[in-house]
Amino acid sequence: MLQFRRMYSQVPSKPVIGFVGLGQMGYPMALNLVAKGGATSFVVYDTSAPVAERLAAASGAGLVTVAKTPSEVAEACDVVVTMLPAGPHVRDVYLHASTGLVAGLARAGRKNALLVDSSTIDVATSKDVARAVESAGSVMLDAPVSGGTLGAEAGTLTFMVGSPNAQTFNTVKDRILVHMGKNIVHCGTVGNGQVAKICNNMMLGISMIAASETMNLGVRLGMDPKLLAGIINTSSGRCWSTDTYNPCPGVLPNVPAARDYTGGFGTSLMAKDLSLAVSAAHESKSTVTLGAVAHQIYNQVSSQKEYKTKDFSAVYKWLNDNSDK
Repeated sequence: MLQFRRMYSQVPSKPVIGFVGLGQMGYPMALNLVAKGGATSFVVYDTSAPVAERLAAASGAGLVTVAKTPSEVAEACDVVVTMLPAGPHVRDVYLHASTGLVAGLARAGRKNALLVDSSTIDVATSKDVARAVESAGSVMLDAPVSGGTLGAEAGTLTFMVGSPNAQTFNTVKDRILVHMGKNIVHCGTVGNGQVAKICNNMMLGISMIAASETMNLGVRLGMDPKLLAGIINTSSGRCWSTDTYNPCPGVLPNVPAARDYTGGFGTSLMAKDLSLAVSAAHESKSTVTLGAVAHQIYNQVSSQKEYKTKDFSAVYKWLNDNSDK
C-alpha cells in the first residue's frame, strides 16, 4: 500500500489561493471560493485566457490575478485547487518540467504548500502526482466532487477527500472546501477520494440509464411524465436521477432536460468516468456487469455529434430517438 509521510501544512490566516481549471465545474467553484475564502488574493489559470479574465473581472477590486502558466500559480500561492478534465491534463498541469505546478514550487523554493486536486481521474495518476508534490516538500490531496454544475454554483458539492492524515484533511476542509461544498468526507489516504468518486459515478451512470428507460416506457405507454415521476418519487424506484435530475423534459425546472440538455455534466465526461470504473474493476478483478453496459451506452451516446456536448441525462433523448430503429 502506498505510504506518504505524515506531512502537515498550516494554511496562513490570510492565504494566497490559486485555482487552475475554469471549466463548467471549476468556474463556479472558483467564484464561490473567491467570494467566501477569506484570502489575501487569488491567482487563477485556464487554457482559455478570456475565461480567466472574465472571472477576474467578475470578482472585482483587483482581487484576482491571471497567471500565464500553472507554475506561476504555484510560485505565488499557499493553496492551489485544480479542476481538470482527465488524468493526462492533471499530469501535465502538475508535472510539466517547465510550466507545471511542481516546477513552480521548486523555482519559488516554496515548501508546505497545499495542493487540492478535484479532478476525477484514475487512482494511479493521483498517487503519482501526490508523490511528486511530496518530493517537492508540499502536500497534495485528491478531492473529487459530486453534485454537478448546480451543486458547484450553489456551493453544495460533496467532496470525497483522500489525505495523508486527518490533520491535513481538517485544515483543507475548514479553510478551503467548506466554501465550495456542503458534504466533505475524509475517505482515507491519498487516492481514496478517486475510489469513492468512480464508484459513485458508476452508480449514477447506471441509475440515469434506468431512469431514462423507465420514463421513456411510461410516456410511450401514455402516462403523463410528471405524474409518473411523482409516483416513482414516492415509491421504491425513487433515486437522485428521478427526483432531483429527472431526464424527461417537462418534469423538473432548472435541470438540463428543461433546456435541451445544455450545461451540466457532459456525456463524454460520464463515458470517461465509467471507463475509469471499468478499468479499476478489471485491475481489482471485480465484476461490474451493469457498469460495463452503462460504459458502452455512454460511449455510443458521446460519440454522436448531436450528443457529445450534451448533459449526460440526454441519454433519455438518445434512447427515445433510437427506440424506433
